[in-house]
Amino acid sequence: MSILKKVVLIDDDQVNNFVCESIIKNENFADEVVSFEWAEDALNHLRKMADGSPDNFPDLIFLDINMPGMDGWQFIDEYKSFPESLTNKCCLFMLSSAVDRKDIITAKNLLEVKEFFSKPLSSEILNIIKEEYIKE
Repeated sequence: MSILKKVVLIDDDQVNNFVCESIIKNENFADEVVSFEWAEDALNHLRKMADGSPDNFPDLIFLDINMPGMDGWQFIDEYKSFPESLTNKCCLFMLSSAVDRKDIITAKNLLEVKEFFSKPLSSEILNIIKEEYIKE
């Protein structure tokens, strides 16, 4: 049995999403992994969950910063409008190749972001999340 029910990946890199999905599944970290290459599509998915089936709202989101169209910062601005009853049970993590110190500091100062991780996703990162953020 997996630790979480649902994880959402938001990253414009299709290969990265495939690798992340594989790691999450191989580690039995989540029953379901849903990937989005566009932040707007992820927001629409989350809105549908919030409106129709809030029990299916993800337990965890991995979010990239630099994406075409809506970037990670704009996504977070929209994410803030979701009910706290949903966002409080969902852990949002930045998972990015961005190495700009300003981005890392900004991410760590946002209440919505639990932590900033550098790509690639690894078993070690999942273990950190399990130990520090997942209440079983």
